[in-house]
Amino acid sequence: MKHILLTIAYDGTNYNGWQRQPNGMGIQEKIEEACYKIFRQNLKVIGASRTDTGVHALGQRALIHVDTNIPEDRIPYALNSVLPEDIVIRDAKEVCEDFHPRYSAINKTYYYQILNGRFPIPQYRKISAFISSHLDIDAMHEAAQYFVGTHDFAAFCSTGGSAKTTVRTIYRASVQKEGPFVTFKVTGNGFLYNMVRIMTGTLIEIGLGKKEPSDIKQIILSKDRNLAGKTAPPQGLTLIEIQYEE
Repeated sequence: MKHILLTIAYDGTNYNGWQRQPNGMGIQEKIEEACYKIFRQNLKVIGASRTDTGVHALGQRALIHVDTNIPEDRIPYALNSVLPEDIVIRDAKEVCEDFHPRYSAINKTYYYQILNGRFPIPQYRKISAFISSHLDIDAMHEAAQYFVGTHDFAAFCSTGGSAKTTVRTIYRASVQKEGPFVTFKVTGNGFLYNMVRIMTGTLIEIGLGKKEPSDIKQIILSKDRNLAGKTAPPQGLTLIEIQYEE
């Protein structure tokens, strides 16, 4: 039996999130179907992060336990041959028996992409949120620095999450503008339900002048979801990378 860690990219537009769904199609289910076609085994694909409906990934990770003679470097080619074009296995690597894709992770990185200009661009409508009003990028970047550190992020968590604690550590956070896009990038040891999207919604209010950068500190201390901004739309969010110790 081999323990294979997959690195996965997907366009989440047509899926009800990562997890297998009773009513709707999850990305996990599509990969399990592909595994059956290739390995002729009913495998459970164990994901590292449960991305929501419409959220994308470049570096999602998932584990399969499989009995196969296919070399690990050929597994992506095999699975991609039967996966839909909006899901791609980018890498496959054998790991030790006690490895867990979620609990063994040391950090995760997301970015949220905002298309900021006079008019929307149709080609980007599925991978970004559109805002026509001017955004103060410097104020947004300054505000993002208040996220860095270990805090109770209860104010940045939607109801419905299953986390045992709302304390998380953020290692890096930045807001930059490149061409027509404003990108919020954040790395942490874990994230709560809708946490990055609520962070983004709050930063947007700061960029629009509705809040001050220093307000982030008080919002964190308050633990009050009502004081943070709206939850930004899902299509702007992408899971970039999940890192593990070698």
